[in-house]
Amino acid sequence: MSLREVHLIGGTRPEAVKLAPVVLAFREAGLLRPILLASGQHPTMVTQALAAFDLEPDITLTVERHTGTQAELLTAMVQQLDELWSVRTPAAVIVQGDTTTSLAGALAAFWRRIPVVHLEAGLRSGDLASPFPEEGNRRLVAQVASLHLAPTPLAAMNLLDEKIAASDVLVTGNTVVDATLAVAARGLPYENPAVAAARATSTNRLVLVTAHRRESWGEPLDRILGAVKELIARYPDIDVVLPSHPNPAVRAQVDAALAGVERVTVTDPLPYPDLSRLLSEAYLVLTDSGGIQEEAPSFGVPALVLRDVTERVESLDAGCAKLVGSDPALIVAEASALLDSRLRRDAMTSGGNPYGDGRAAARTAQATAALLGLAPSPEAMPVLQSATEIGVDA
Repeated sequence: MSLREVHLIGGTRPEAVKLAPVVLAFREAGLLRPILLASGQHPTMVTQALAAFDLEPDITLTVERHTGTQAELLTAMVQQLDELWSVRTPAAVIVQGDTTTSLAGALAAFWRRIPVVHLEAGLRSGDLASPFPEEGNRRLVAQVASLHLAPTPLAAMNLLDEKIAASDVLVTGNTVVDATLAVAARGLPYENPAVAAARATSTNRLVLVTAHRRESWGEPLDRILGAVKELIARYPDIDVVLPSHPNPAVRAQVDAALAGVERVTVTDPLPYPDLSRLLSEAYLVLTDSGGIQEEAPSFGVPALVLRDVTERVESLDAGCAKLVGSDPALIVAEASALLDSRLRRDAMTSGGNPYGDGRAAARTAQATAALLGLAPSPEAMPVLQSATEIGVDA
């Protein structure tokens, strides 16, 4: 008897990374057949990210882009997903996070009356303009999802505050913790030759810097890069690795600011194993990435967040991250405090990772099977926590 299919749709590298452990967990559970669907949003980066887990897409959509607008991308993906699911209808569709791919997958599945499982549900910044359009996307997906898998109790609380039924909300942890721990544990050699060369003989402390979000481009990025230069000048015992955004204008801006600066390695976007290893070896990370905010605490690495607001407020509450925005004086001051005191640096992450224990993927597979009547209800599975069981009452 063939297993029913569950389609997991991703279009960006972070989605691919966070979905990969779930695919493996479904295979291990053996109750549903996972089908990885690449939406066509960033097909090359999705394929590269999945390769780190020895996976590849089962289905890849071809999206032709002419204007580059979100409307064009959303329309193309919805049309293709609707055509696919009209002839190959899955038992459920899993969407991850807050991308245009997530919104397209949720809408197309909802219109086909296919249950939508929202992985990493409940994140909220409270500001529709930041991050844009992600904050709007995640709120829209919540309106059509049948099952909301929140990474933390706070995310579950956000959903209950929006009148989502407590029985439809489960706390699983974040699958990015599963992913980064598994990949870093393999200890793979660096693929990027520039990073490999920079790390081969250096005994300096490593500062990892990422500034990819659109709101960081332009003048904010110039301020961030200025702070990086000042830190390099102030601390001769640090190295900086900065994977740049692939956008040509952004890369040109980074190169112009850091050209000739010693102990700074600027690279193209890195393979996920390289990024995980760098994070595991870092003394400090400066980042505007949501995923890195979730991954860094697992390695005891504090994060200074290059944003004015973050939906990963659990990091702030746990003390393992601090908002510094793009103010160069604040970035330098906060980074210096941690570089000057190992004790202060270690104290930031002494409470562990608020985003999970590396078992989120197994919980996701169990919860989806339970939704479809193929496993016991969540109340009978101690590995899962319902919103009411953790004391988050509507």
